[in-house]
Amino acid sequence: MKKTLVSALTTALVVGAASTTFAAANPFSDVPADHWAYDAVSQLAADGVIEGYGDTTFRGNQNITRYEMAQMIAKAMAKSDVSAADKALIDKLAAEFSDELNNLGVRVSNLERNADKVKWTGEARYTYTSQRDEKADGSQDKDNADKLQLRLFPTAEVNNNWHVKARLTANTDLSSDKGDDGNVKLTYVYADGQYGNFNVKLGKMPLYSVADDGLVLDDFFSGAQVNFGKDLKATLEAGRWNLEDANGHINGYNSDTKKYTTLDAVNDHAASYQGAEFNYAPNKLRLGASYRHFNDAAFKNVATYNDGTSKSDDANIWSVGAGYKFDHNWDLFGAFAQNTEADNYDTAHNIQLSYKGTDTANKGTWGAYAAYRYLGENVALMPTFDTFQVNTKGWEVGASYVPFKNVYTALEYFDGKNLATDRDANTLFGRVSYFF
Repeated sequence: MKKTLVSALTTALVVGAASTTFAAANPFSDVPADHWAYDAVSQLAADGVIEGYGDTTFRGNQNITRYEMAQMIAKAMAKSDVSAADKALIDKLAAEFSDELNNLGVRVSNLERNADKVKWTGEARYTYTSQRDEKADGSQDKDNADKLQLRLFPTAEVNNNWHVKARLTANTDLSSDKGDDGNVKLTYVYADGQYGNFNVKLGKMPLYSVADDGLVLDDFFSGAQVNFGKDLKATLEAGRWNLEDANGHINGYNSDTKKYTTLDAVNDHAASYQGAEFNYAPNKLRLGASYRHFNDAAFKNVATYNDGTSKSDDANIWSVGAGYKFDHNWDLFGAFAQNTEADNYDTAHNIQLSYKGTDTANKGTWGAYAAYRYLGENVALMPTFDTFQVNTKGWEVGASYVPFKNVYTALEYFDGKNLATDRDANTLFGRVSYFF
C-alpha cells in the first residue's frame, strides 16, 4: 500500500517539478512515512483525485519532502468534482501544509487553515466497585457498583497561545441498565493560555494537588488558576467548589433518601475557595507543599467537625509531599495533610511504593503498587483513590496492565478499618478503559 502511494505521489510530481521554487519554509524537511498525510493522500489517490503520469517507480522507501507533499495537495485543490469526504481530507492537508502552499502561490482560506483546530479524544470506561463494611453485630454491609462511563474530550485552538478544553461525561448503571437520566453532562470547560513558563486557566477546571498527589482532593472547581516557574513551580487559584462533590460525611448525603442533610441546612452549596501550591522536582527527587482554604456555613453543621459551642465555617488544609524515583522501575512517595480548623479526624497521610507503570500506547506494559492510607474524613474531602471509603485507614495493593494498545486494565484491593468504630472496611475495585 505504502509503495503504491509513494509511486502515485512521485509520478504526480513529474508535471510540476520543472516549476519548483525552494522559497518555502524549510522545504527539505521530510514527511515521515508514518505521517497521517500519507494515508490521507493515499485515499485521494484511490478516489482518483490525485492522478499519476508516466513512470510508476520510486527510489526505495524514501520519505518525500513537505514541499513535494504540498505540490500533491495543490493539484488536489484544483479539482472541483470531488466528494465531501475527499474535500474534507484536502482541507485538512491544506491546513497542515499551508506555509508550503503559500510559497507555491496557492492561497489557503481561513476555513481550510482552521479545518483541524478542533480535536476530539475519548475514553469508554467500565468500573466495578465492591465495598464491605462490618456492622455492630459482626455482619457485613455490602455495596456493589457496576458502571459504564463515556468521556469525550474536545480541545479547540483559539490561537498560538490559547486553547479551550472540555470534558463531556455520560454514565450508565449496568445493574439497573439506567443511565444518568439520559443526560450528557459538561464536567468541565476552561480557557487555557500558555506563555512560556506562565500558564493561566479560566472557567471550570480540575482541582487536584500535585504536592500531595490527590490525598485531599481530585475534583473540579469554577474560577481562575495561574501557574508559573520551571524547576520550582507555583500555582495560585481561587473560585467556588460544590460541596455536593465532597465525601458523604462533609455534605451529609444520605444514599437512602437521596438528600443532602447537611447542605439542606444552608442556602449555598458551593464553598468559596482559595489555594496555593509549590512543587520542586529538579531530578529524581520531588517536593511539594500546598494550602487550601474553604468557607461555607455547611461546615458548622458537620457532626464531629468541631468540639464545643464555637463552630467554624472554615476549612484550612495544609499538605506536604515528597517522592523519590530510584530508577526506571521503583518510585516511593509519601504525603501528609491536616485541617487546622477541624477538631476530629483532622489528618490524612499516605505512603506508596510503585513498581514500573503502564503506558497505554504500548501493549504489554504493566505496573504494581503497595500503599498504606489514613484518611481522616475532615481533611480527605475527595481523595483520588478508587477504593476510597470515608474515614478509614489500611493497606492497599493494586496492579495495572495494557493487554492491547490503548486498552487499560486495573485491579485494586483495600483492607482496613473505620477510624470511628475500628470495624473492618474493605473495597475491591476493577477497571477496563478503551481510549480513542
